[in-house]
Amino acid sequence: MKQQIFRFAPWVALMILGVVGTSRPANTTPPPQERHPHIRAAVGELREANEELRTAAHDFCGHRVEAMRAIEAARRQLQLALDCDRR
Repeated sequence: MKQQIFRFAPWVALMILGVVGTSRPANTTPPPQERHPHIRAAVGELREANEELRTAAHDFCGHRVEAMRAIEAARRQLQLALDCDRR
């Protein structure tokens, strides 16, 4: 029994090395890029700016509420533009 194991062990090792050592083709396709990264980043920045204004300790000389409205309108328009581009 031991002789059979020792007799086939080199062949088994050679087959394992053949499977493990076989080269595989590299994935050369670039990852899909986002179509509008700046617009998506702007949407995120507008959300953060709106939150900063919402939690601010003062009203920026009375401009806070109007700025929040303008930010929300701009964010909504950018989101609509992104949604439209997906169609």
